[in-house]
Amino acid sequence: MRETEPAEPERARIRTGDRAAFAELYDRHARAVYNHALRLTGNWSQAEEAMSETFLAAWRTRATVDEEGGSLRPWLLGIATHKAHNVNRGLRRRLAFLARSPEPRPVADFAEETAGRIDDARRLAVVHRALGRLGRQDREVFALCVAAGLDYRQAAEALGIPVGTVRSRLSRARARLARLSEDGPELPAVHGEMESEAALAALFLRKETP
Repeated sequence: MRETEPAEPERARIRTGDRAAFAELYDRHARAVYNHALRLTGNWSQAEEAMSETFLAAWRTRATVDEEGGSLRPWLLGIATHKAHNVNRGLRRRLAFLARSPEPRPVADFAEETAGRIDDARRLAVVHRALGRLGRQDREVFALCVAAGLDYRQAAEALGIPVGTVRSRLSRARARLARLSEDGPELPAVHGEMESEAALAALFLRKETP
C-alpha cells in the first residue's frame, strides 16, 4: 500500500501563493483580525476596512513569511495593527475636512431601525475610550497580549520589536488602566453592561496575561 505524502507546511504553501491555503488562513483568522481591528478603531466599518486591507497586504507580501515558525496569527495581527492605525489616521483627515465643509441637509430619522445596535455601540465606545487613554504603542501591545491573547514572543513578532519592549509596554499599559480603575466601582452594570471606563479597566486587569 502506497503511503500518503505528508502535507506541505502552511508557511510554505502561503509563501508559494497557494490560494487554497490562503483561503484556509482567512477562514481561521479573519474573526481574530477583525476583532483586533475593532478594538483599535472603535468602529465596525473601519474594522472591516482594516481587515480587508490586512488580508490584501498579507497576500501581496506572502513571500516575506519566514519558512520556520508556528501559527501565522501574529503575522496577520501585526499587519492589522498597522492597517488599523492607517484607518484611524484617514478618519481624522476626513473629519477635519468635514469640519471645514457646509453642514449637510437634514435626513430622515432612522432611530427605530438602529435601536438594536445602540447597546453594542455603547459597549464598543467604552472599550475604545478606555484603550484611548493609552499611548499608541502601549495600546497596540495591550490589545495584542490581553485582548487577542498573544504571548510576549508572538506580540514581539507581530510588531517587530524585542520581547523586553513588549513586556515594558504591557506593564505600563496595565499600570495606566489600574490607575483608571482605582476611583470607580469594580463592575458597575446596567442590564449586564459595563457603564464606565473604570469598570472596563477593572475587567481587563483581571484577565490573565502571559
